[in-house]
Amino acid sequence: MPVMRTERDSMGELPVPDEALYGASTQRAVLNFPISGRPLPGPFIRSLGLVKLACAQANGKLGLLAPEKSRLIQHAAQEIADGRMGAHFPVDIFQTGSGTSANMNANEVIANRASQLAGQPVGSKNPVHPNDDVNLGQSSNDVIPTALHVSVALSLQEELIPALEELSGALEARAAAWSHIVKIGRTHLMDATPLTLGQEFSGYATQARKSVERARRAVAALGELALGGTAVGTGLNCHPEFPALACRLLAEKTGLPFREARNHFEAQGGRDDCVEVAGHLATIAASLTKIAGDIRLLGSGPRAGLAELKLPATQPGSSIMPGKVNPVMSEMLVQVGLYVQGLAQTVVACGREGHFELNATMPLMAHCLHESIHCLANGVRAFTAKGIAGLEADEARCRELVARSLMLATALNPYLGYDLASKVAQEALATGRTLRQIVLERRLMDADVLDQVLEPLAMTRPSIRTVSAGGG
Repeated sequence: MPVMRTERDSMGELPVPDEALYGASTQRAVLNFPISGRPLPGPFIRSLGLVKLACAQANGKLGLLAPEKSRLIQHAAQEIADGRMGAHFPVDIFQTGSGTSANMNANEVIANRASQLAGQPVGSKNPVHPNDDVNLGQSSNDVIPTALHVSVALSLQEELIPALEELSGALEARAAAWSHIVKIGRTHLMDATPLTLGQEFSGYATQARKSVERARRAVAALGELALGGTAVGTGLNCHPEFPALACRLLAEKTGLPFREARNHFEAQGGRDDCVEVAGHLATIAASLTKIAGDIRLLGSGPRAGLAELKLPATQPGSSIMPGKVNPVMSEMLVQVGLYVQGLAQTVVACGREGHFELNATMPLMAHCLHESIHCLANGVRAFTAKGIAGLEADEARCRELVARSLMLATALNPYLGYDLASKVAQEALATGRTLRQIVLERRLMDADVLDQVLEPLAMTRPSIRTVSAGGG
């Protein structure tokens, strides 16, 4: 049996594991919420430490905390922010919707750690009290949404944006390298007019670049912080200068433009900013799914599919078919995209659960947003390193499919008109002959002009074509 100590909160005494730095309120939450077995995300807990640190510093500057108390709280909070206290935050994701248990968890850990640093017994609340000192000028109702914004913004900035920038660069490199490879376009999954493989990949690269921009807009959407609203947004028991000062300190510590919310009632009653972030993440997931899906199709084969791309072999593709290699990196990213869109929908539903002056789904929101960012960032990195880096183009296959396509007939429209060009294409399909053979047999155009018109590369750059429509 573990060694226990006795701690006390407003509801009375409770045994707490002796090695734990949390107290009775946290232990009650552990006993009350044995739901998923998963605590709140690490980045959220670390940012909660940052918030407590900034609050202690602000209260110290305002003369509300004695210098030694402020120093001890800051020291303990910094240890949380550094990720050194994760084992002392056991409360399940599915807890009180305001995150009060998470806030009290932080308050108790900081107070007990301050006792250790001051040479006093853990649980003594000496020299720092978890409510009176660590939580001074605060409420769970403004601390938790603040930690939510800070943590998600930092994860976007430090995890997702760099991963998306790497993918963008890799796709841009492929677009430049393959600018000369002409291939057949496809709309409705059917043959269309030609383009270059580089042009096709420039579209993917731009999708990835726009994903970076969307992630940055998501960071900006989280700039307003609820800190200072305390229980319902009025700021009761909070020094009037505290919110702006604490938010400025958070901005200095993180390098992100955090600021006090314009309206504290909106900042605590609604979570629309988080819903907006979920929308950006869902859009990024849709873009990545499209890119991964196209690459999977372009690499289908190797002999009975499109096979315009040669996908890197990362692992055996079948337990029964020897030599089979599957597009596993694309399949991984598609699954990540679908998962993130489901998580985003949960955040949207959570956003509707703001009743009067508080949203009561914030721990679940924190889980969904951090899970989305974590999986997207890791998925994108793996896809870039093991899916895009080794990607090769099959130029011969691209030429073969262009030569067989009937949609080159589109370039005949200015010379023959749509109806006659359609008949040429239909006859070519029915007889197995080429467009060129039929046009010349019918003496519809001069051979030299026809060769220029049907040049696939010219069709990919119509602005530089010089052939006159008067020929033939």
